[in-house]
Amino acid sequence: MNELILVRYGDLILKGRNKRYFISTANDRVREKLSGLPVELDFHHDRFYVVLNKAAKAEVIERLRHIPGLYSFSLVTKMAIDYSEIAKRAVYLIGEETSGKKITFKVETKRADKTIKETSTEISQIIAKMILRNLDNLEVDVHNPELTLYLDFRRDGCYMYLNQIMGLGGFPIPVSGKVVTLLSGGIDSPVAAFLAMKKGMETELVHFESTPLTPLEAVQKTIDIAKVLAQYAPLDTIKLHLVPFAQIHQEIIANVPEPYLITIMRRMMIRIASGIMNRIGASAIVTGDSIGQVASQTLESLIAIGEVTDALILRPLSNLDKLDIIRLSREIGTMDISIRAFNDCCSVYVPKNPVIRPQAKIAAKYESKFEFDSMIVKALKESVALDVKAGDSLNLANGGLTVREALE
Repeated sequence: MNELILVRYGDLILKGRNKRYFISTANDRVREKLSGLPVELDFHHDRFYVVLNKAAKAEVIERLRHIPGLYSFSLVTKMAIDYSEIAKRAVYLIGEETSGKKITFKVETKRADKTIKETSTEISQIIAKMILRNLDNLEVDVHNPELTLYLDFRRDGCYMYLNQIMGLGGFPIPVSGKVVTLLSGGIDSPVAAFLAMKKGMETELVHFESTPLTPLEAVQKTIDIAKVLAQYAPLDTIKLHLVPFAQIHQEIIANVPEPYLITIMRRMMIRIASGIMNRIGASAIVTGDSIGQVASQTLESLIAIGEVTDALILRPLSNLDKLDIIRLSREIGTMDISIRAFNDCCSVYVPKNPVIRPQAKIAAKYESKFEFDSMIVKALKESVALDVKAGDSLNLANGGLTVREALE
C-alpha cells in the first residue's frame, strides 16, 4: 500500500496542437516546486502522480497549490486488487473523514483493467456492501451523494481516493508570454499580478518609488508583496523594477492643476512601463484598474491614461467588485501587507476633487508645461531591477532615506 497524490491538469488537456507544450511546461514547474523533497513523479498524458516516499503530504499539496496550470489534487492510496482489503482501507478512510457523522455516499469505479471479470457497477456494489457492514453512519445515494469513494482499477493496482482539492487552474508560466505589471503597495495591483500569472504570463513587477518624498517602508511593502507573489512564479523568483519617480512627481505637483494630478501621474507611469516592457521584450502592461472604483478608473480616465502608449494594457480586475478583490487578496496572502499604513507616490498627494472625465488633449496641454521626456529617460536609466525570492530576507527599511542609499 502506497500513498500518492493524484494531480489533474484540467483545461490543459484541451489545448489541441499545443497540448504537449502546455503539459511539458506544467511538468517543469512541478519539478521545480517539489525539488528538495524525497518524492517521485509518475507522469501520464492527462494526469500525474506524486509518490510521497514519506514526504509530508500537507507540504507537497501546499507547494502544488502555488503552481498555475494544475486543476486539482487527491490524496490516493494505491493497493493490490483485493476487494476485501480495499473495503477495509475504505472503511478506515471514510471513518476518518466523517467522524461518525450521518452522511450519504456512493462508490464510483473506473475499470481500466478489463481483465477483471466484474463490471464497474458490480465492483462498486461489492465494495459498498462491505463498507456498509462496518459503518452505520452511511446511507447510499448514487445520484447526489455528500461523499464519493473513487476506485480506479488499473493493471498495476487499485487507486483509491475520496476528495478533490482544487488547484489554481489556469495555465503554466510562461505559455501566455511576458508582461510587466504596475505594482503599488495597495490591495488591487498584487491581485492583478497574481491573475496574470494564473493565466500563464511571466510577470515582471514595476514599482514607482518617490523616496525621500515617501518613506522606505512603502518600498518595503512592495518588496514584501513581491515575496508573496514569487511563490507562484517559476523558481519561486520574481523580478521587481524599482523606478525613481520623485523628480517627475515633484514636477507634476508644481505644474499641474490638482484635478489632473493623478491622471498625468498615471500617464507618466504608463510611458515608463512601456519603456521597460520594450526593454525586456514583454508584450503587454498589466494594471490593477477596476472600472469605476475611483475617479482615475472611469472609462474616460482609462482612455486618457492609455492614450500615451501603443502597448496592450490588460486590466484583469476590470469587472470585479472591491469585495471580490479583497477576498482574492486574502487568499493569495498579500492583504495583510497591503494594508500597512505607509503611503506610496499614488496615495501621498491625493487630490480632493480629481477630474472624473479627463480629456487627453487637456492632459497633454498641462504636460507641455515641463520637460518630462528627459526625466523619463533618466528614470528608466536609474531604475533598479531586483530578483525577489519567496522567503527572501531583503529589508530596505533601515538602509537610508532613498532606495539607492538602502541598496548601496
